[in-house]
Amino acid sequence: MGSFLAGIVADFAQHWPLYVSIPIVAALIGYGTKLVAIRMMFQPVEFIGIKPFLGWQGIVPKRAARMASIACDTMTEQLIKPAEVVARLDASRIAQEIEKPLLAGVEDIVREVAGHYQPGLWESLPVRVQRLVIERVQHESPRMVAAVLDLIKSDVDSVFDLKGMVVTSLVKDKRLLNRIFQEAGAKEFKFIARSGLVFGGAIGVIQMVAWVLFKFPLIMPLFGLFTGWFTDWLALRMIFFPIEPRRYFGIEWQGLFLKRRAEVAEAYGELIAKEIITPHNVIEAILHGPLSDRVLALIQRQLDVELGRQVSVAKPLLVFAVGSRKYQDMKLSIAEQIMNRLPETMRYIEDYATDAMDIRNVLVSKMKQLSPHEFERLLRPAFEQDEWILIATGAVLGFAVGEAQVLLLEHLAA
Repeated sequence: MGSFLAGIVADFAQHWPLYVSIPIVAALIGYGTKLVAIRMMFQPVEFIGIKPFLGWQGIVPKRAARMASIACDTMTEQLIKPAEVVARLDASRIAQEIEKPLLAGVEDIVREVAGHYQPGLWESLPVRVQRLVIERVQHESPRMVAAVLDLIKSDVDSVFDLKGMVVTSLVKDKRLLNRIFQEAGAKEFKFIARSGLVFGGAIGVIQMVAWVLFKFPLIMPLFGLFTGWFTDWLALRMIFFPIEPRRYFGIEWQGLFLKRRAEVAEAYGELIAKEIITPHNVIEAILHGPLSDRVLALIQRQLDVELGRQVSVAKPLLVFAVGSRKYQDMKLSIAEQIMNRLPETMRYIEDYATDAMDIRNVLVSKMKQLSPHEFERLLRPAFEQDEWILIATGAVLGFAVGEAQVLLLEHLAA
């Protein structure tokens, strides 16, 4: 026994630089496999390779529709409702904000529609009469827009699909979806990489002792496999579990993502408010989204009210002059042109709408009220379904590096 130990000590003294390199390489395996795993989550954004045999697409971009839908379910069911997005907008204030660009747009619409449906009559009118007609319509336009906005606010769910808007934005722009997960979990990803160094180095010390004692070739690749697998698995567990704080050996621990709830809420709310639920996107979704035909119907209805109010006597004559069908077509044409011009016109209210809707603070305050289990669902979907791929990749890379390591050790030792 004494001679066996003496032989081991002598061997270690002779080759100690090689043996000391074992935990160092194990730490690098742990760190490197984490970097690869994180990169594989988000890159490449589009599939690279030969479908369906060989290639890769980042897990988050690949599952964009599913992940966007899950994130949106949390957002729309627990954080913010469509009505909350537009409830704070004051219709009369918006009418004031867009009055100048609206008046210019209305003049173009009146001239175009009148010239189309009654070309001979409109051109034959004196300029003063044309101006009078245009000014009458301009005078009523802000009130009509305000009335339409009030109608939208009274039944926002029928004209605004918030979930559809969010999912469409995220699926269309996979890089934006990546950013949500990367920015919300920035510190967690750094922890994953750094933990690989610590855990890998610790396992490497055991690996070194086993190699010094037995010099069995399979020790290195098996330890490499275990290092890659275990460090990936443990890092992911430490991010999300336990959901509620618990004590382990006298030390309180909670999943890092859950522990950082307040900080994550600030980053998440800021990004969503700046990139997705913006006044521009909301207006576009209402006016040109899947429910835009209902908005068009609201404008037509309000247009009919305004025409009835202003030309209660002349309206029957107008219908008689152009024909009932033409009158309906004319009304539709006006409504469509108003809708086409509103996005550009509404650009003037974006600063006001950003302050009034205050999406960021609404999201942040609501997120801070989520239970730990609800909060965990914000980022967890990015890992959950395909995390086994990341762990398996870490194990395979660890095994390959371990195999190369044993060949190098045997060569140098010889």
